[in-house]
Amino acid sequence: MNRIFRAALMLSFFAAAASAQTSPSAPAAAQPAESKAADSKPAQSSPHKVDHAASYYHYTLAHLYEEQVTAYGRSELANKAMEEYRLAIEADPSSEFLTSGLAELYVKTGRIRDAVLEAQDIIKRDPNNLEAHKLLGRIYLRSLGDMPGNGNGSENVLKLAIEQYQQIIKIEPTNVDDHLLLGRLYRLDNDSQKAENELKTAVKLDPDSEEAVTTLALLYSDEGDTAHALQVLSSVPDTGRSAKLYAALGATYEQRKDYKDAIDAYKHAIQLDRDNLDAIRGLAENYLNDGQIDAALDQYKVIADANPEDAQTYLRMSEIYRRQGKYDQALDGLKKAEAMVPDALEVPYNIAVVYEAQGRYDEAIKILQDLLKKTEKPDNSYSQGDRNNRGIFIERLGMVYRDQENYPAAVDAFRKMIPLGDDNAKTGYQDVIDTYREAKQWPQATAAAKEAVQKLPDDQELRMVLDAQLADTGDPEKPLADVRSLLKGKPEDREVYVRLAIMYTRLKRYSDAEEALNKAELLSTKSEDKEYVFFLRGDTYEHEKKYDEAEAEFKKVLAANPQSAVTLNYLGYMNADRGVQLEESLNYIKLAVSLDPTNGAYLDSLGWAYFKLGKYDLAEENLNKASLRMGSDPTVQDHLGDLFQKTGRLKLAAAHWERAMEEWNKTVPAEVDGDLFAATQTKLDAAKVRLAKEESGKQ
Repeated sequence: MNRIFRAALMLSFFAAAASAQTSPSAPAAAQPAESKAADSKPAQSSPHKVDHAASYYHYTLAHLYEEQVTAYGRSELANKAMEEYRLAIEADPSSEFLTSGLAELYVKTGRIRDAVLEAQDIIKRDPNNLEAHKLLGRIYLRSLGDMPGNGNGSENVLKLAIEQYQQIIKIEPTNVDDHLLLGRLYRLDNDSQKAENELKTAVKLDPDSEEAVTTLALLYSDEGDTAHALQVLSSVPDTGRSAKLYAALGATYEQRKDYKDAIDAYKHAIQLDRDNLDAIRGLAENYLNDGQIDAALDQYKVIADANPEDAQTYLRMSEIYRRQGKYDQALDGLKKAEAMVPDALEVPYNIAVVYEAQGRYDEAIKILQDLLKKTEKPDNSYSQGDRNNRGIFIERLGMVYRDQENYPAAVDAFRKMIPLGDDNAKTGYQDVIDTYREAKQWPQATAAAKEAVQKLPDDQELRMVLDAQLADTGDPEKPLADVRSLLKGKPEDREVYVRLAIMYTRLKRYSDAEEALNKAELLSTKSEDKEYVFFLRGDTYEHEKKYDEAEAEFKKVLAANPQSAVTLNYLGYMNADRGVQLEESLNYIKLAVSLDPTNGAYLDSLGWAYFKLGKYDLAEENLNKASLRMGSDPTVQDHLGDLFQKTGRLKLAAAHWERAMEEWNKTVPAEVDGDLFAATQTKLDAAKVRLAKEESGKQ
């Protein structure tokens, strides 16, 4: 769900609930009820005669002082107001209105303990006093909002708030707002069933209540039950839908990755409220999700025009310009954002990302090193947020070094993530292993994987990474058996079957891979989990040369997630490489590149598709870009060899084919395409013979 919409929905309600005041009505208006209550009591229950005139007089003074406190903030007037309230209560001790007013004044002036005691005293005398329960409820809500974190204190206050609102709905069971608030409190207490019951009651009491409908839908969305969320929101007829409800629909469709319907919903929201910047932002995000980059940029420009001080909008525009390869405009937007939020770490980080995309590696490295120095704490007293930020900066620094093929520096950088602990340590080890693999330093990769398992013995994923590494570099049976031993007949087996499928495919045991994927699919409940199974099955089929079946699996992924860059690239390259559906394949790859414009594998695919179409200038441009980013990849070198041969530069072709053979000879069998290896060797041998003849002819 759109984060801005969710936050606004929650905060607006709690702010309103916490700031609500008891509606003051003159004591005279309350007199008949009070008199009736007094008349019904035995005469001896009143310690002295009620003096309504004195009570009203002192209340009037209290109210005047209270208004001046609000207007001028003078604390001595608050004390006078309290004194007048006490005199009014002394004149009419039975008036719950006056005691509630005094309690409210305590809250206003920060004397929360006195307010609580006053309200509790009222409830002792009258357990069904609605205003006293509501006052206590509001006090607990305010206290809940003021408490940092989720410690025992906030949990206790949450329980107290729930208790008060449970009493409130017993006293007035038909109040929609009370059920809404109690439902939200149950949600905060992670009691989804009770939350759902209260919110359903609110909707039943008032089916036209926008708050009730959107809050119930929000509950379902937060639980991942977007089908029920849509059902609740869609139950409101078109004629009764507000901008807020359409925005909720848009956020729900976005959560389901149904971006076109999300776009439509946000458009309706904007038609009803043209100044709703949150809805415009939601529309922009979903244009971006749907690959409509230009349309997304137009919407962000609208937001920037309406709110020129919104740094986040310039960040998003910069990201779009970077994806379009318009690096100067991307940097322009980031400079504007930097002027607005000079201390924001996100801005220089994104400048470094643009520099990396431009190949300005030294400048990117300097910015990232400066960020690490700026966020360094000598005593290592980092919060979890600090650790995560440093993890992001360190990982990007390692990636820049790896782009330069400066593998030792990359490993050193990634190793600095390990002391940060938790997920940072795990990611650091995985990056170290991947870097050694990319450098074709297989023994070092194995050693790093063993170290990771030794240091993080409870991490099942790292254990499987080690097994995969051992299977690639030696006898696979023992590591395969170790992975299979992790199967426990539980839903968590899905990850194990996925790992087995990847290992079986690399070992060319395709029927075993297919069987493992079938089992993984049965255990996949989330849409993204199913998409990954489809992708891996497509990969397995492609290795088996079952191209139609592979294409069908890749298209399943794209049906669910049209912006899956890795799938777009794989499908486009698979067909382009075989010379089929070339224009369609080119479009798939172009979209992948637009989503990740500096990805060397995607640039190689793009160059190869242009080569197959006979567009050799464009092929050379993109293959050279790919080589700059992944020069040690043998496939890229082979493609450059074919291009140079086709364009009459046989000596260059032979050099690239030779480089391809060198790189393949450094790698493990699982990484080698046997057919391509043999074909490249044949081309290289033929080129050498021809070049030798040409050389001898010159002599």
